[in-house]
Amino acid sequence: MQDEGQTPSLTLADGHYMLYGDWTTAYLKEWLSLQPSLAVHQPKLKLLTGAMDTNGAMAFLRIFGDQPSHWPKGLTSTQEQLLRLVLQERETVIPDPKRLSWLADIGLRTSQLSGHAKQLLDFIGQLFTALFTLACNPRRFKLKLLLDVIQRDGLHAVPIVALLSFLLGAVIAWQGGLQLKTYGANIFIVELVALTHLRELGPLITAILVAGRSGSAYAAQLATMNINQEVLALRSLGQNPFDWLILPKLIGLIITLPLLTLLADISGLLGGSLVAHLQLEINPTLFWQRLGLEVSITHFFIGMIKAPIFAIIIVSVGCMQGMLASGGADAVGVRTTRSVVQAIFLVIIVDAIFSVIFSNTGW
Repeated sequence: MQDEGQTPSLTLADGHYMLYGDWTTAYLKEWLSLQPSLAVHQPKLKLLTGAMDTNGAMAFLRIFGDQPSHWPKGLTSTQEQLLRLVLQERETVIPDPKRLSWLADIGLRTSQLSGHAKQLLDFIGQLFTALFTLACNPRRFKLKLLLDVIQRDGLHAVPIVALLSFLLGAVIAWQGGLQLKTYGANIFIVELVALTHLRELGPLITAILVAGRSGSAYAAQLATMNINQEVLALRSLGQNPFDWLILPKLIGLIITLPLLTLLADISGLLGGSLVAHLQLEINPTLFWQRLGLEVSITHFFIGMIKAPIFAIIIVSVGCMQGMLASGGADAVGVRTTRSVVQAIFLVIIVDAIFSVIFSNTGW
């Protein structure tokens, strides 16, 4: 055995080529540079090796092959065991993952869906518990954070909501007007645009835009804070994270989403009246007069009732996904994506439920 740290070398002595050195990571480059000479003199080689680690064992196998009968003499029992272990691990075949049958796959996805539903219900329960505690102790309310949410998620969202709602109302009027014009029923474009926008499209398009714009921001913010242990720091200071991070968002969005929905309704009707004037030659004055006479205010309130429910869904899903984040930076992207997809999915499902209920009750 040579002293630790022996540099690889090949010398001729007594008709045998003596191979010295440590088979360790530090000397991999030297061993591989000796490979051509070792291949030529392999039958006459005799090893006087020192230490050997896993990387050195892999280099040894690369030079002398996998067959123990081809290995030079001089290996210790410990080195032989290491070589055989590395050889065994290298030959291990990772089995292909088993594919589930279609029935088992349905069961797995159902189980995962029920787990997500349980997490959401549990989070909503915690949220309303914190809201009730805040109602009992109003001094704990963070007014500045609420105003920040109203400005960021309400005021800054006005241009995009107004523009898209205006365009959507114009498209509905254009497509509907083409059909109504065929039957000479141009005037009914008012009811078509008003009912579809006030009852369904206004609150729905606003909720989808806010879910994509603000819900994703909630998830990304809380996920980053959770991974950086800032949420844990709040708890260690005796503060409830719901008071600082979630309740201002909930109350702020409950206030702003109905206002954005009102803006969307007005913008959609303006787009519809403009197209009705250009395509169907219906004067804007006549459009708004018929709107007031033929369209009940009930349709407006039906749409507005949905807005706070959509706000609760968006905040709950976005904040829940953020609070569940763990691991590295990729978890932020995963949770943000899930928050947007789940929030939009739930908003559409709840909107469909509302539509069925209102239809069956005659509203």
